[in-house]
Order: sequence, then structure tokens, then C-alpha cells
Amino acid sequence: MAIEINQPQAPAQKNETGKPARRNLNMEIRFGAPGISLNQRMVFTERLSLLLETGVSLLEALKTMQLQTEEPLLAEIIGSLASIISEGKTFSSALATHPEMFSSTYISLVAAAEEGGFLPQVLAQLLRMDEKNSQLRSSIVSALSYPAFLIVFSIAVVVFVLVVIFPKFDSLFASIHDQLPITTILLMALSAFVRNYWLLILLGLAAGAWATYSWISSKAGKLVLDRLRMSLPVIRDIYIQIYLSQTLSVLGLSLSNGVPITVALKACQGVVDNSIFSKFLDNIRTHVNEGRGIAVGFTESAIIPPMVRQMVATGEQTGNLGMVMTRVAEFYERELSKRITVLSKAVEPVMLIVMGVVVGLIVVSLILPIFKLSRAVH
Repeated sequence: MAIEINQPQAPAQKNETGKPARRNLNMEIRFGAPGISLNQRMVFTERLSLLLETGVSLLEALKTMQLQTEEPLLAEIIGSLASIISEGKTFSSALATHPEMFSSTYISLVAAAEEGGFLPQVLAQLLRMDEKNSQLRSSIVSALSYPAFLIVFSIAVVVFVLVVIFPKFDSLFASIHDQLPITTILLMALSAFVRNYWLLILLGLAAGAWATYSWISSKAGKLVLDRLRMSLPVIRDIYIQIYLSQTLSVLGLSLSNGVPITVALKACQGVVDNSIFSKFLDNIRTHVNEGRGIAVGFTESAIIPPMVRQMVATGEQTGNLGMVMTRVAEFYERELSKRITVLSKAVEPVMLIVMGVVVGLIVVSLILPIFKLSRAVH
């Protein structure tokens, strides 16, 4: 299983400078611009929050950070932010000029914090949200690394046997070709094909990889993948938990800090990379604009678990929607980490069995003809 990190095609939003704003993805290791990582944004947010809490002005804090930042690209971005603020513009409008680093969620929350006068507190909350995303991604990568290693190792073993081991028995097997098992004959043919046409095979794999990437990057390909993610039994549950944890985390943090719900829902669509789930968010925005409330959209959606529907409805009725969504998001983050760990542990023995069968088949295909030849000689 792979966690898709490509952003679906969508109409480009525009920031305050009039330039198209690229969407930011919580599941990505890096943002849109080369060299800008989630860890760097976390460091930026943490240092800025600390400086503001100690009483340093925003402009002075940014100038100090620019001088202390060793990464040239990040220092350039911080310098740009300081320059815009020195012109009398707001911090949120400055952040909007760098959508490759700051998501719409980040910008909306900062804008609300500027109006309410609690910027250091919101920066601390944004830092915690990024840390949770980083921990979730780390758990996914950790859980999938061993199965991925087994797959690569299995392929390497098979290629080694076909290219190095089988050719040593060509002359021996040729003398008893009519007595060879069908598996040995097939493996000999495959070995000869790999050795004679290895360049064409590599070119074919490269062309296939490029064609697959191009298709996945297309609007039609992404739509097919989005539907598959939301329909395959086990994969569907995992992706729904990922999307819910992302969406509810953003909504909970936004609503708790006074961001209008329509703005928060729009920000969520820049976080979730699935057109089917984005349509669900569109439906919620429609319900909210019609005055029906956010719980209606959750209740009417077939992809939302019953527990979430009930919790959102209760939160809206009691006026604690932000807190409830944050709690549910934290629950799904824990459940997702557990589920991926369990799934990876379940996949490992299956992979080992497959490896054993493949290697065993190759070994038997080598040893059985030699054993028959030995018996014939005696």
C-alpha cells in the first residue's frame, strides 16, 4: 500500500498578490517549492512563537530569524515576510505570498489570531498540528518500510538467480532438455530473455513508469485512483481515517480560534487530496451556506462513520464543535497509527511465504534436474 502524495488538479486559488496559490498537502514530505520541508516550517513556527512570547515584535523576530537561519531559501522567505510587514501589511497577507510553504489553513488561522491578538498561542497550536502530521507520516513510513524491503529483496534474489546462477547450468541442462521439468524450462527461457534483452527490459520499465506517472498526474487518472481509494475494502477504511483526521484537525483548530466555518471548510479542501472527499466538503459548505448547519452534511454522507456523525451533531448542539472535532481527530490519529501497524505485521508473514514459495520453486527447478541426471549416471 502506498500513501498517495500527489495533489489533484483543481482550479487555482489566488492569494492577495494575484498570483495562483498552490495547495499544500499535510501528507507530503516537502512543500511545492524545492527545499522547503515540513520540518523547516515547524522550526520556523516554533522559533517565531518563542520570540513573540518573550515580547519581541513580529518584525524584529523575523529579522532575527533571518540572520540566524542557515538554509538560504528559508532565509530568503523570512526576509521577504519581514519586508512586506515593514510596508505596513499584515502578517497573514505576507504569508499568502508564499503558498509553497504556508497552507490556506495556516494563513487563515494567523489572520484570525492577528484580529484577536493571540498570535503566539495560535502559532503554538499550528506547531502541534504539524508535529502530529509528522508523527503520523513517520508511523506510516515505518510500518511500510519492512514490507517494501521484502519486495525489493525478493526481486533482487530472483534477478540474481536468473542472471548469475542459471547460466552456469545451461550446458548441463541442454543435454537433458527433454527430461527437464516444465518449471526449469520456463526459468531457463526467462533467464536467456533477461540476459539477451536486459536493455530493452530497462527501457520498457522506464517507459512504463513514465506512462504510469503521466496517467496518475492526469485528471482522469487521479479520479480513478480517488475512486479506488474510496472503494477497496481495507484501503478505503485507512484513507477515510486519514482524510477525517486531517479534516477534523483543521476544522477543530480553526473553529476554536474564531475562523469562520466556511473559510475553514475551504481550507480543508487544500489539505485533503481526494476529489470524492472534497465533494463531501463541498456538500457541507452548501448546507452551511443554506443555514442547515455542518452536522447535516456529516449525517447525510455514507462515507462518514456513525460515531463521527453523532459526535459532530452533539458538538454543534452544545456549542463545543471545535473541541469535539479536535478530540475526534486525535482519536483517529491514534487509531490510524494502530491500524497501519497491525496491517504491516499481517502483511509481513504473507510476504515471507511468497518469498519462500518463489525461492523454493527456483531451487527445486535447479536441483531436481541435477538429481535426475545423477540417478541416470549411477
